[in-house]
Amino acid sequence: MRVALVAESFLPQSNGVVNSLLRVLEHLERRGDQAIVIAPEGRGGEGPDRYGSAEVVRLPAMGWPGYHDVRVALVGSGRVARALERFDPDVVHLASPFVLGWTAVRACEELHLPSVAIYQTEVPSYADRYGMPWGEGILWDRVRSIHQRADLTLAPSSFAMRQLELLGVDRLRLWPRGVDSERFHPRHRSQALHDAWAPQGEIVVGYVGRLAPEKQVQDLTRLAGLPGVRLVIVGDGPSREALKRAMPDAVLTGHLGGAELAQAMATLDVMVHTGELETFCQTIQEALASGVPVVAPRRGGPIDLVHDGASGHLYTPGDLGEMAAHVRGLVEDAGRREAFGAHARASVERNTWEHVCDRLIGSYEEAIALHHARPARPWDVQDEEVVLA
Repeated sequence: MRVALVAESFLPQSNGVVNSLLRVLEHLERRGDQAIVIAPEGRGGEGPDRYGSAEVVRLPAMGWPGYHDVRVALVGSGRVARALERFDPDVVHLASPFVLGWTAVRACEELHLPSVAIYQTEVPSYADRYGMPWGEGILWDRVRSIHQRADLTLAPSSFAMRQLELLGVDRLRLWPRGVDSERFHPRHRSQALHDAWAPQGEIVVGYVGRLAPEKQVQDLTRLAGLPGVRLVIVGDGPSREALKRAMPDAVLTGHLGGAELAQAMATLDVMVHTGELETFCQTIQEALASGVPVVAPRRGGPIDLVHDGASGHLYTPGDLGEMAAHVRGLVEDAGRREAFGAHARASVERNTWEHVCDRLIGSYEEAIALHHARPARPWDVQDEEVVLA
């Protein structure tokens, strides 16, 4: 199979979209398939031009205002269509499509190529966090347009499925994410690191992920006064300096990857994920694989991942008192932490990337069949511009 993957972000960026793409590319290479990645150019021209056997085609891009590491491609559908024509794919994989993905889905229509759109980021709900509350409705219209035009849409959680169904998106399937349960494993817990973080024997309560407004990491300030607790924040992003000021006693590790990330994750005693806009939340799944109980909002992907009262707790979004009470209960009860951690590990052990990617190949084949069976669509494909405030 020849697969073109069109991505809103790619290396050197590190996020859930990029991580999923890398696992898919590795799976395609193991199968002997051919792949190409079409993505925005990195900041300062950074980023590889190949990943394994796959070529990476870079498109001109600019930084998102206020968050310049996020790159936005600035090309029309003709530029994308030419890259697709040169590769001649059997199917086009649209990874978290929004700006470049909108351009690519129109290019697919022009070239009569089957497309699979992967819904992964609740971009419209970010509008309020970035000072553009007026734009949310417009952005949901964009999401609807992309996914209605794609031959098949894959959503990562039951909550995301319902969101898209309410938008009127059909040809919709569930496609969760895999986890490397060997890399993320309780055996990587480090007593030496725990002692460095919490020299007085405190219970380590941590967050792992991007430090950005939509992640609501500032909600952790509600835990800053809990006795016997050391807050550890793993990650980087535009909110880092504000968080450092708000929680001066917390440990901020900055970005970690590879073995360092796996060790840090397994060394937490409790993980709290504060983001309320997660369509899946891979770091929660990685914490569970590491045997760490999780406290998270009862919205989005965490609903499927956290078994409330067994591997962690879900709290009402916005109710930080409830969140703090759940954390306090785990902090004060070592037996409950241990039992929750064991259940957490068992709950995700079988969610392998191999199984998840095999399902994806089946979805590619379904999209190809749907594409050839669908009647011609009289879309108005005039160029549209995204206004960046």
